[in-house]
Amino acid sequence: MARHRLICLMLLIAVIAAAFGAVLMEPPDVPKEARLPASKVLRIIASRLPLVGRAVDVSDVHEQDLDRVLSLRVPRVLLAIIVGAALAVAGAVMQSFFQNPMASPYILGVASGASLGATVAFSAGLVGGIAGQSAPSACAFAGAVGVTFLVYALARRGGRVNTTLLLLTGIAVGTFAGAMAYMLMFLFTEQTIGQVLQWIMGTLSNRGWSELAVAGPVAILGVAFVRLYARDLNVMLMGAETAQHLGVHVERTRLVLLIVSSLLTAVAVAAVGIIGFVGLVVPHVMRLIVGPDHRALIPASVLGGALLVLGADALARSLPHESVPLGVLTTLVGCPFFIFLLTRREKTFI
Repeated sequence: MARHRLICLMLLIAVIAAAFGAVLMEPPDVPKEARLPASKVLRIIASRLPLVGRAVDVSDVHEQDLDRVLSLRVPRVLLAIIVGAALAVAGAVMQSFFQNPMASPYILGVASGASLGATVAFSAGLVGGIAGQSAPSACAFAGAVGVTFLVYALARRGGRVNTTLLLLTGIAVGTFAGAMAYMLMFLFTEQTIGQVLQWIMGTLSNRGWSELAVAGPVAILGVAFVRLYARDLNVMLMGAETAQHLGVHVERTRLVLLIVSSLLTAVAVAAVGIIGFVGLVVPHVMRLIVGPDHRALIPASVLGGALLVLGADALARSLPHESVPLGVLTTLVGCPFFIFLLTRREKTFI
């Protein structure tokens, strides 16, 4: 475990460094005279810290600069960390649940349900707020959760859930929801189709404290809850019958983990849209580094997911006008790396 702690410590340092770098980063289209010095950005952040905030003088900082840092950059960076961690942990649970390295958080149709919900909101012209969230985000969360429970209800037989049937049902329902979303998109959202596609493909642009206020607590509680089930996940890798003999209530544990991982995915997608490949490649890579023990795999996935989304968002912000959706960049980065791993190693999942 000492080696695992060292790896997690290194990942934590990398995440902190990437987060500070992201806060200090300026988009390329900002004129040089309008760019904020790193010292000023750090003073602005320090002024809001509980213990040292009163001792930091920001009287020379314009209100506009305060808003740029505290209302735009900081919540964007924190949301990137939260979303990356949530998707990576949900992916780790799904891969263990199905004992398949190709499983992802979206395998049960969560992403398609979220897309359908968001598209319904755009098609109906709902642009206001619902419970403090934008209407597309609120409808996306409802769609994601609704599809998850529908899949589970359809796959349940005699009080038990067969994983193969659950997987096939998720693919079928997800495909149907995705088709419905695209049909609505082309029928009713011709004027805003670009906006809908950008939302579906994932972006951290124009996201702030309201999204973080919902996604943050759910993600933190969900990750902590999954960590409590690390031993059960380890035992279940040996098979359902063995786990039952060792005192694990397999059906109840599967239901709980399915709900929690689906909520983690739903809240991430509702906040920023569909971020591809994070929940697939990060747990896979972390399993190669720290092994299949979920006591180490879960915290490593949290940090690895946060690091990947932070890096992809930094790349998106470095491009002109941030025209490339974040989900496209994570896929472009993650897919070749994943293929490289598969070509270098035959057995990549235990």
